[in-house]
Amino acid sequence: LELFHGPTLAFKDVALQFLGNLFSYILSRSGSKLNILAATSGDTGSAAIAGVRGREGINIFVMHPHNRVSAIQKLQMTTVLDANVHNIAVEGTFDDAQNIMKSIASDLDFKRKFSLGAVNSVNWARVLAQIVYYVYAALQVKNSTGSEAVRFCVPTGNFGNILAGWYAIQMGAPIGQLILATNRNDILSRFFNTGVYSLGAVSQTISPSMDIQVASNFERYLYYKFDSDPAVLREKMKSFAHSGSLTTPVESETVTDSLFAAGSAGEKATRATIGKYYREYDYVLDPHSAVGVTVAEALSLGDSPVICLATAHPAKFPEAVREATGKPGVGSHPAIAALEGLESRCVVLPAEEEAVRKFIAETL
Repeated sequence: LELFHGPTLAFKDVALQFLGNLFSYILSRSGSKLNILAATSGDTGSAAIAGVRGREGINIFVMHPHNRVSAIQKLQMTTVLDANVHNIAVEGTFDDAQNIMKSIASDLDFKRKFSLGAVNSVNWARVLAQIVYYVYAALQVKNSTGSEAVRFCVPTGNFGNILAGWYAIQMGAPIGQLILATNRNDILSRFFNTGVYSLGAVSQTISPSMDIQVASNFERYLYYKFDSDPAVLREKMKSFAHSGSLTTPVESETVTDSLFAAGSAGEKATRATIGKYYREYDYVLDPHSAVGVTVAEALSLGDSPVICLATAHPAKFPEAVREATGKPGVGSHPAIAALEGLESRCVVLPAEEEAVRKFIAETL
């Protein structure tokens, strides 16, 4: 399921092009302004910028981990010079940037004073828009194969994309199971195999958009695991913030949730999958999509069709693709080539909430 045919060549365009238009529509009716604060591990930032660049009444501040996104992901963000776009390289990890974003958003006085909003997948409208392609694809494959229920394999970092699939199941879509695929940052796959959500250190990999430990959308799923009780969830998340671990009710000794299968793929296996699909099928996978295909091949037992989500165009990760295929220039794209040599603009800040607050306040 190729979801990378938008302006920034990533699946996040599907929701963020919609969201940019939705923001403009609402702001034009109310006459108000919106200042967006976002954190990105690579793709969300450029897709969010593309969705709102140049739009009247909107400013966007995007934090990315300094030197921890691909060179092309950085160019896609920092070469957008519209006056309403502000890029911040945070000297830390994506989790640091996301924690700063969530902490600032929880300060309601600051949020109201500066009219702050969000475009990260913590914004419900993004998850809402993503439900659509699960329903559409499931029905397409069901109608063409006669299968009663298909399975989806989703390369997963912040849990927002696969959560949309889970909601699609709750709405009655003909989906039998979701296969969750992680890279070495495997907190989510470990959870679905053990029932324990246990924090580890962030590892830098060839699939940087998945280099995440604390997945913000996972709280939405946990809400249902704790019988839709917000008070219990709040206490569990407080405890997790302190101890770095939490457990949930499980379906059985061997199954955490029968709607999910889960696995992880290391970089060697990911490269091998990219190379295999290029040699055998003349198809070029990006390293994130390849994580999903690797795990899907390992877990796709039975006869039901498996739809693998292709979340980014391979041109965004030329080094990983070159290493895997042994050939430079494989899977190129003219939009990526056009970025070379463009002027860029970005400020580098320490991974401190106060520094980001100050920058927002002074800029506005």
